[in-house]
Amino acid sequence: MFCQEKSAFLKVGKEEQARAKAFCEGYKEFLDKAKTEREAVDYARGFAKANGFAPFESGAELKAGDRVYLENRGKAMAFAVIGEQPMEQGVNIIAAHVDSPRLDLKQNPIYEDSGLALFKTHYYGGIKKYQWMAIPLALHGVAVTKTCTVKVSIGEDASEPVFTITDLLPHLAEEQMKKKASEFIEGEALNILIGSEISMSNEQLGISNDGGNSQERISDSVKKNILVILKQKYGIEEEDFVSSELCIVPAGGARDVGLDCSFVGGYGQDDRVCSYTALTALASASAPKRTAVLFLADKEEVGSMGNTGMKSTFFYEFIRGLAPSDNLHIILSNSQCLSADVGAAWDPTYKDVMEKNNAPQLNHGLMISKYAGSRGKSGSSDANAEFVGKVRNIFNEAGVAWQTGELGKVDAGGGGTVAQYIANLNVDVLDCGVPLLSMHSPFEIAAKLDIYMAYKGYSAFYKS
Repeated sequence: MFCQEKSAFLKVGKEEQARAKAFCEGYKEFLDKAKTEREAVDYARGFAKANGFAPFESGAELKAGDRVYLENRGKAMAFAVIGEQPMEQGVNIIAAHVDSPRLDLKQNPIYEDSGLALFKTHYYGGIKKYQWMAIPLALHGVAVTKTCTVKVSIGEDASEPVFTITDLLPHLAEEQMKKKASEFIEGEALNILIGSEISMSNEQLGISNDGGNSQERISDSVKKNILVILKQKYGIEEEDFVSSELCIVPAGGARDVGLDCSFVGGYGQDDRVCSYTALTALASASAPKRTAVLFLADKEEVGSMGNTGMKSTFFYEFIRGLAPSDNLHIILSNSQCLSADVGAAWDPTYKDVMEKNNAPQLNHGLMISKYAGSRGKSGSSDANAEFVGKVRNIFNEAGVAWQTGELGKVDAGGGGTVAQYIANLNVDVLDCGVPLLSMHSPFEIAAKLDIYMAYKGYSAFYKS
């Protein structure tokens, strides 16, 4: 169902609207449990096992209906449901990413100033820095100590403390308010408030009582007290931060938005909304004609670099492992892929950066984007018309509400996805995802009907 000009609510019955809301209950639970790429992989692993997937073993003979998955360093995953047709006839691929913009702790993060202990951070991905100030924040990630790997999650339970970045009161912000939004707060000012207490004696803290500057002694005491808490509660010492991946994310769970509860609001929907819908679609694929593959990548928000990103050979090696032969080039050239990533939805408050005829809208269904990129389609794979036509027909036949979309006016900006890296393997690729409001903010908005149509559309693609 092509829904470019009219809301999908005008074409979708009440029963399907109810299914969309029910589907999003599981999606909200996923958002709450998967605030980092590692947590998303943990969730996906458990979900896969519960739906009959087994770890992939290289060299194993696979038959139609077999379900396998392969992890990459706990931060990316690949899945497959083996189809009835020989793989040389091609496979159906969906590729999404599980990383999201956030604040990463620096390797030497703890410092103290004026009796306050703080964390130094380095932001990850494209953010508006001012959006992260004066809101509740949580600490997630892992720290590799001398003896083990410690998983950390602080700030999600009501009994746990949260963290925050302090802001300047408006009464004293005259000079600050004159700055451009991009300069309103500098990256080095994204410092996380973590404590101020001195709860032990100087002797317990290892501070000499033989005089000296009292301010230095107090400052040292606060930092040492934080380190004691980290050691006692989590087994983490200061040196362990060097071998850690700890990040700051918005605290709190995903919520229904609107009096009619038609939206989901929450952190990390770019791109976990496509990751979740694709994962659930793959789980529902039983004995597909063509082998169905899902790849959940890391590092998309910073260019897809690294051994867990889309530019690594992990995806290529997974496909080769599924069908060990000399025909990998034939498999890939006959394969087709949906690059499952979100788009910027039309926002009536910011009309000047969008071209309405080609802007995706909330509640108009799953979005397809023939091209992405910026300023002359730079950084885009630009899908061929034949593949766009095939996907369009698949969605129409399956009763999927869909629309087209592009990322803003031609000269307003732009962005890319993982599509280009898969296309470089001679695979037909089309960007296809859920439109969002407030993308890359700590609280993104998606329409429940669009989320469900993503699941329905990805399911139909896997069955084609």
